[in-house]
Amino acid sequence: MKIQLAEVDIGKELLLQPGKGVESVGTIGSFISAILPNIYIIAGVILLLLLIFGGLTVIVSAGKNDPESTAKGSKAISAALMGFLVIFASYWIIQIIEIVTGIEILGGGGL
Repeated sequence: MKIQLAEVDIGKELLLQPGKGVESVGTIGSFISAILPNIYIIAGVILLLLLIFGGLTVIVSAGKNDPESTAKGSKAISAALMGFLVIFASYWIIQIIEIVTGIEILGGGGL
């Protein structure tokens, strides 16, 4: 009986193409272009966690009738939504820069 192990290409999973990975970057612009799509993924995960945390905090504190905790949960949700707006705006600004200059920043024209 042969045991087969799953093989995962981390470069492919982290949106890094062969030959364009972090280890082969020559300039700071190439480095940013290689890292930027991964930053968007991490920001999305953090956004999701903040929204879940804030929502659960609001729900639990409303049941306990605790206005301080409710305010804390509301602040977490507000911070998550403001962060989302910043990330969303930065993505579209990068898209506009790609179109105007013709320089490929995110690799493949976007996510």
